[in-house]
Amino acid sequence: MSSYVIGIDVGTGSARAGVFDAEGTLHGTGKCDVAMHRPSGGIAEQSSAQVWDAVCSATRAALADAGIDPGAVAGIGFDATCSLVVAGDRPLPVGDPDHPERDIIVWMDHRAVEQAARINDGGHDVLRYVGGRISPEMETPKLLWLKENRPQVFADARHFFDLTDFLTWKATNSAVRSTCTVTCKWTYLAHEDRWDADYFRSIGLAELVDDGFARIGARVVPPATPLGQGLTPQAARAMGLRPGIAVGAGLIDAHAGGIGTVAAHGGAGDPVATLGYVFGTSSCTMTTTHELVFVPGVWGPYYSAMVPGMWLNEGGQSVAGAAIDHLLRLHPAHAEAAALAHAEGLSLPDWLAGQTTADALQNIMHLHVVPEFLGNRAPFADPHARATISGLGMQTDLASLVDLYVAGICGLGYGLRQIVETQAAHDADVRRIAISGGAGRHPLIRQLLADTTGLPVDATASEEPVLLGAAMLGAVAGGVFADLGKAMPAMSRVQASYQPAPDSQPLHQARYQAFLTLQHTARDLRAAMNATIMQGQDHAVSG
Repeated sequence: MSSYVIGIDVGTGSARAGVFDAEGTLHGTGKCDVAMHRPSGGIAEQSSAQVWDAVCSATRAALADAGIDPGAVAGIGFDATCSLVVAGDRPLPVGDPDHPERDIIVWMDHRAVEQAARINDGGHDVLRYVGGRISPEMETPKLLWLKENRPQVFADARHFFDLTDFLTWKATNSAVRSTCTVTCKWTYLAHEDRWDADYFRSIGLAELVDDGFARIGARVVPPATPLGQGLTPQAARAMGLRPGIAVGAGLIDAHAGGIGTVAAHGGAGDPVATLGYVFGTSSCTMTTTHELVFVPGVWGPYYSAMVPGMWLNEGGQSVAGAAIDHLLRLHPAHAEAAALAHAEGLSLPDWLAGQTTADALQNIMHLHVVPEFLGNRAPFADPHARATISGLGMQTDLASLVDLYVAGICGLGYGLRQIVETQAAHDADVRRIAISGGAGRHPLIRQLLADTTGLPVDATASEEPVLLGAAMLGAVAGGVFADLGKAMPAMSRVQASYQPAPDSQPLHQARYQAFLTLQHTARDLRAAMNATIMQGQDHAVSG
């Protein structure tokens, strides 16, 4: 009987599952939406019960779509957003007490900005491994916020999970954590196989030390390590599978996209030469190195967080696909274009890409977008940064909406180029970009990213490289491959490469300099206004 593996991905808005064979061919998929409570720009919450139900529904749908015998499944792998799950003997609300089902603080939630700032002021040694400054998107600032603002919830929690580890716990009843999640988002020092107790005590989370880190991960293993006794009978029934199927320790969703692309057959042949770029609601850049490399403002270096035995530097943009969506909603023609796209069965970005003409770049000669609507994740680690748009006129027609879309994609590309150049200046150079993620599927986007960065962009044959990366975890856990190093090139291959258009490079170089100028000016203006506000407060106090 042929062996199949299942990759399960929980993104910001949905759970998806894919059934693959050992060659990486996709045989069936399933999807189930996940709701998010977002009363303000800084708050984002979800329900772990709903997420798990969505995972089970998506898996059953994928099995039905593939039409395979569930007994032929050898292994399962999970990936998910780096959201914080608070698990107890009863539902524990992370926000409104009247909604205990909302027990997840979503990755994009920025309620812990103040806590992150206080942690950064401490100058802790572990911060060297998160680019020098911790982000409010990471888990220790969120834990500190929870303790300070929901002390009873914090006290009653039996486990604090990254969402990926919550899913493997639900599947296997094993509370073992993945090196990927706790190293990248929780300050675990994987290269030393330890938590830093002094860090947790000094920031005000001594309780986690006192119980031997049991609530955040007393045992940590590399991705793809088989967990527990495999799929529990309860989870198997819910997912439509047989008990005991191997379940591998998981990955953060972006890192699954990296695993699914950076060592694809037909690419550079070396994950160190290829930057993994996951372009979804947010974007993530993953650069692999053999040696320890520190890049200011870029998260990491993380040991064995993605490719086993190698170091990872992780950058990205706090919003990417979401930034484009928000940018388009600002335009008067948004509703008209959205209706036309819906009538053709397309997403609005895909429809707009289809309307783009050969002279698109000439049309946006003086239109520039720095799409930092939710801060700058890299290379400045600045959660207070905001978007800047220059050259916007009073046009309200569809053509001007297309222009704004192209300018927004170029802005994301210049931000990606800035990350690549910053890393190269610190000995983390790359020669190619491997793209994955739903927002980066259209050929126009891939070409624009190649043109704006000046690097070739590789697209893999699999339409679902993130799901494929998760499935590779199941393939290793289930014994189909000995390790990820063998699974990665065997299950993934490059289908198309997009080369930078030589005649576009002078214009993109000029536009990139304009991007940097606008970004720098916005930071200077913010600093000046903050200084003015502080002076006004000082005068009020002295008066």
